Amino acid sequence: MKKLILVLLLLATSLGISLAHAALFDDTEARKKILEVETTMKTQSQASQAEIQGIKDKQSSIDQRLGQNILDLLNEIQALKQEIATLKGDLELANHNIENVQQRQKELYNDTDTRLRAIEDQTKPQTPSQSLTTNPNEATPVPEKNALEYQQLELANGLSAENKHKDAFNAYDKFIKEYPNSAYSADAKYGLGYSQFALKNYKSAIITQQKIIDLHPESPKVPLAMFNLANNQIQLGLVPDAKKTLRTLLSQFPNHEVIPNVQRRLKALESIN
Repeated sequence: MKKLILVLLLLATSLGISLAHAALFDDTEARKKILEVETTMKTQSQASQAEIQGIKDKQSSIDQRLGQNILDLLNEIQALKQEIATLKGDLELANHNIENVQQRQKELYNDTDTRLRAIEDQTKPQTPSQSLTTNPNEATPVPEKNALEYQQLELANGLSAENKHKDAFNAYDKFIKEYPNSAYSADAKYGLGYSQFALKNYKSAIITQQKIIDLHPESPKVPLAMFNLANNQIQLGLVPDAKKTLRTLLSQFPNHEVIPNVQRRLKALESIN
């Protein structure tokens, strides 16, 4: 009986020691797991904080760059405003200078026009009818007055004398076409050129008068054609060409009756700068 009790006590003691050892083992493993979890969480927290800090740093950098860009843009806008203001000032000054130049040109033109008008009556191209009758020394052959050729030319001259310049132009043009080899071709061309001048067809008049000079160099109409050529050049503003034409006329025909008018016209042109 005592042995049985002793065995039971030994078993109980052994069982208590085993249970205590098992409990001790389970507590150690739990602490270990807890430490591992805490370590993991701490590591993840540190990583998250580092990532958040990195994001904050990037945001700060972006804010700084954006702020600098905005500042640069504002400075550029201000510089552009100043440049525009300067350009507006330059434009206003240029417009003012242009207005002054235009006014000066207008004054010069008016002065030139006044000077030329003062001698207009003296320098006005002679009408064909005047030029045919005022110089008896010219060697132009006189046709029979009842000849149709003569009558057509006189008809054109009469229309020109009556200032019917459009009709005169048509009459001279018809004469030149019907009598291309007429002894009066130069006279008809001269009349045609005068009509063109009166109708303000200055370019055409220059061509017509030049034909007299080139095709009829021996004609008594050449000096008058040269004078009228200069008048047309003046009307077109070709003052240097007009001066050259008048000087040539003076040198080639110094004794012609038109020379006084030529001299006055040339003097007027040379006084204009």
